[in-house]
Amino acid sequence: MPGAGTFNALRAAGALTAALVLAGCGDKLVPVAAPAAWQVEETFGVGENAYVRSFSVDAKSNRLWVGTSIGVLGIDLASREVKDTFTRQQGLANEYVFAIANDQQGNTWFGTNGGGASRYRNGEWRTFFPMHGLADYWVYAFGEQSSGALWIGTWYGVSRFDRDGKFTNYVKELVNEWVYGIGIDSKDRVWFGTEGGMSMYDGTQWQAWTHADGLGAPNKDNRPLSVNTGLGTRARHDPSVFTSGETTYNPNYVFTVHVRADDTIWAGTWGGGVSVFDGRQWRNYTTADGLAGNIVFSIAEDDSGTLWFGTDSGLSRFDGKTWQTLTRRDGLIGNTIYAVAAAPGNQIWAGMRGGVNVVAQVDSRAVVK
Repeated sequence: MPGAGTFNALRAAGALTAALVLAGCGDKLVPVAAPAAWQVEETFGVGENAYVRSFSVDAKSNRLWVGTSIGVLGIDLASREVKDTFTRQQGLANEYVFAIANDQQGNTWFGTNGGGASRYRNGEWRTFFPMHGLADYWVYAFGEQSSGALWIGTWYGVSRFDRDGKFTNYVKELVNEWVYGIGIDSKDRVWFGTEGGMSMYDGTQWQAWTHADGLGAPNKDNRPLSVNTGLGTRARHDPSVFTSGETTYNPNYVFTVHVRADDTIWAGTWGGGVSVFDGRQWRNYTTADGLAGNIVFSIAEDDSGTLWFGTDSGLSRFDGKTWQTLTRRDGLIGNTIYAVAAAPGNQIWAGMRGGVNVVAQVDSRAVVK
């Protein structure tokens, strides 16, 4: 049974528990409508009170890294079995993992919620704190340039970690010091999603865009503006205090950044939907267009170039023309999707409170039920 190894591997770790429920069993063929749609294929549990907040696909090892609020899982994409379980006992500085990246040198980086950045390779660990040069203990994003320079987004600006092991930090250059998303385009320009808008660094100059420039859709629902006034409000970012349907709105708050091959910049905002920048102007997509929810936590792109959005009200798929949304009614564990990953073979992984759903395309002729 695919993924059956989840049970013992996690329980043995002593820090994580899991369950696996296969969607679709038996031998009855049920016709489905054409054209082919997408549906929940498998469900992996990580514990009722645990949150899945980040993914990273390591193509070299065919492994999916899953960052949760209680540790990290390494899943073999072929067998869907858990091969690694990381907590503080194995080397993580903090179990709450908000960002993951695989660099060109074969290292896997884990950005933690108050524990700095941990680097792992072949059983060896090293953790970086501000005492080592990192900008802050709270790490929320990674992005690597072609030179191998790794950009690390924190709650006190962004750090650039060069291959010589030196950190360079930027704070005042950014439109806002709280960095949640990083994307690198084909020109090696670095794009930063912050709580105050978007910033871009081309190696020489900095630019910034805010809602006044078109970032984030207008507040048509009259939602209250959600604003952080200082570091004392950090608890607002704890997922345990966020519930689906929460009426907050801050179009300047960019939670995730995705750069496509054509260098269009896609930014998920807090209440302003998803914004796309073509180099000249911003365009916004919201629930009025077909997006599941206007708070967008995560963006991924699959093999076909289709975009997937994890929102506060479900998982949305956009092929450039049409939208499809999956929610709890379609088999998702929950409607608040914090993380999305597109693995090879168009495997779509969605993370939320309680676990992970694998979404796959339905055969237009029949499905097993």
